[in-house]
Amino acid sequence: MRVANIPAIVTGGASGLGEATARALRAAGAQVAILDFNLAAAKTIAAEIGALALQCDVASAASAEAAVAAATAAQGSARILVNCAGIAPGARVVGRNGPMPLDDFRKGIEVNLIGTFNLIRLVAAGASTLEPLEGGERGVLISTASIAAFDGQIGQASYAASKAGVAGMTLPIARELARFGIRAVTIAPGIFETAMLRGLPENVQQSLGAGVPFPSRLGQPDEYARLVMAIIDNPMLNGEVIRLDGALRMPPQ
Repeated sequence: MRVANIPAIVTGGASGLGEATARALRAAGAQVAILDFNLAAAKTIAAEIGALALQCDVASAASAEAAVAAATAAQGSARILVNCAGIAPGARVVGRNGPMPLDDFRKGIEVNLIGTFNLIRLVAAGASTLEPLEGGERGVLISTASIAAFDGQIGQASYAASKAGVAGMTLPIARELARFGIRAVTIAPGIFETAMLRGLPENVQQSLGAGVPFPSRLGQPDEYARLVMAIIDNPMLNGEVIRLDGALRMPPQ
């Protein structure tokens, strides 16, 4: 799909992987709506690149519906969705203070898994009514899992479960939406240099990067964005989960 003048929605677009993706899409000429829980940060990025900023709690049906409706009113129904919104909760199943609070586990599922599906259902519904582009394509839905979906570490039960869910629903969604000419693909990043990791001490960051076989460093957000653009461009990429991790396999802890 050529992205010039195509409406696109990026969740979590105010920072990290989402910000890099929003910038890449806008540079290629897409009409970009940045959906983020942090509206002030979203407005800052949107002002820099000429995008639309909207507040959105992806785990809320009402919030997501309102945000997608506002983006549609401003730019038309999105043909491109990139789900980058997410959280990385960490807690042991049984910790020093007893069992992990169930709401802590539930929060990761609600934001990472249900939030991803929430936007997929809304954008897919809109894209399904659009006229097909060259080749019969109507849209592409790109979600973000994690290598934790496959190599979850101790303390990552909620995070790994949520990301495994994102990976697991990719194929059935792709199969279902094929009749509309809508593709579904998921990226499973390894360790990337995002705001969360930049908050760690420099020696810790270097140690994490050194554990990646090649290249032995943290991934850069623009490398994620480049894969997003390649997926959009290649119509045969569908129903797949792509690891983007430099051949890293996470140890137990």
